[in-house]
Parts: sequence; structure tokens; C-alpha cells
Amino acid sequence: MKRPYEGESLRWLTQARDEFEDAEELRKRKRFYLALFHFQQATEKAFKAYLYLKVKSAEVFHTHSVDELAKMAVEVDPDFREVASAKKLDRYYIPTRYPNGLPGGIPSRYFDDPREAEEAMQLAKNAIDLIQKKLKEG
Repeated sequence: MKRPYEGESLRWLTQARDEFEDAEELRKRKRFYLALFHFQQATEKAFKAYLYLKVKSAEVFHTHSVDELAKMAVEVDPDFREVASAKKLDRYYIPTRYPNGLPGGIPSRYFDDPREAEEAMQLAKNAIDLIQKKLKEG
């Protein structure tokens, strides 16, 4: 059964917010590799929530790239240019999870920079906050 666009968008946004909170807890616990991945995931899901409601197409679910989703959002609303730097989160999609995605390294040991995690948190927060604002505006 196909859900109404508003309901499906809300499901994705709720998951994005929950994932952001979990990522923030992981960051505070210094589990940076997981925090980085989940900041990327939260941002991706928030963009999908916005785009699904605005473009009314399941095509938005066919990518996992924050960069691609942000570009689509800019096409709908130029205000999204202000969070285009969230594309940096894409670099955490694979290497934070798979040793073969990080040649010679182990993700859980390699990602050890609290400033990097702080930057990722801020990129995710800025994008998610703007998306929530835009969804409330209707």
C-alpha cells in the first residue's frame, strides 16, 4: 500500500532525527567511526524526507549520496545552497564501516579525530535544521 507523501516524509524525517541523536551519543563516547557514518545517514534520510514530499517521486530513494540529494534540493529551493557543504559527509559512507574501504586501516581505529566528528555533526545539524524548517513552512 502506498502511503501519503506527508506520512512517508514524516517517517523518514523521524528516522533522520533519531539517527542524528544516536550519532551524537556515539560522538560523545568517542566512537567516531560510527558517529561519522550515522551523521551521513541522518543527513541522507532528512534530505530524502524533504525531497520525497516536494518532488513526489520515489526516485529520491535511489541514491545514498548527500551531494546528489543536496543538489536536487537546490533545484527545488535555492536556500539549500547554504548547506551544500554537507556533501563532505559522503566520505563517511563506506570507509567508516569496511576495512577494505580504507586500505591498510581499520575504521574503528583510524577515525580518531574529535574535531572531524564535531565538523560532521555540525554539517548534519545545519542540513537537518534547514530541512525541518522548510518542511514546517509547507
